[in-house]
Amino acid sequence: MLIGVISDTHLKDTALPDRVLEALAGSDLILHAGDILDLAVLEQLSKVAETVAVRGNMDHAEVARTLPEKRVIEAAGFRIGLTHGYGAPTSMTRKVAAMFDDVQCVVFGHTHHPLIKERGGVLFVNPGSPTDRMFARRHTVGFLDLDETITARILDI
Repeated sequence: MLIGVISDTHLKDTALPDRVLEALAGSDLILHAGDILDLAVLEQLSKVAETVAVRGNMDHAEVARTLPEKRVIEAAGFRIGLTHGYGAPTSMTRKVAAMFDDVQCVVFGHTHHPLIKERGGVLFVNPGSPTDRMFARRHTVGFLDLDETITARILDI
């Protein structure tokens, strides 16, 4: 199973760039780790694959009311925690790890910097941002490959 992972799109009244949708094409599922701003982004992603999302700290009231802060997705026999993250970027994996029990992977955003890190038997994945022009050095999305194990990769777009 292939899961596309995206976060920190920060788009209001603007469509996702084609390169983002093209990169995620072929995903069986898409996870958005918040800072969406406009629910139209989720509608666009849902045309590519089923999309599951959480709210971020910058999401407008409509998005914040609609989406939870965190959720656990079960896919291909794995439990994946999904959240945005919060506060200063230091120790982010510890912060998001404390939000979940009994998961094999945690997907988060907030920092705009891609990360793949294993800690204590849990895989932590931050896909970075595909649209940020201020804080991210590059535009990225991520992927989780679920087979006998979970592996992750980051794609520059």
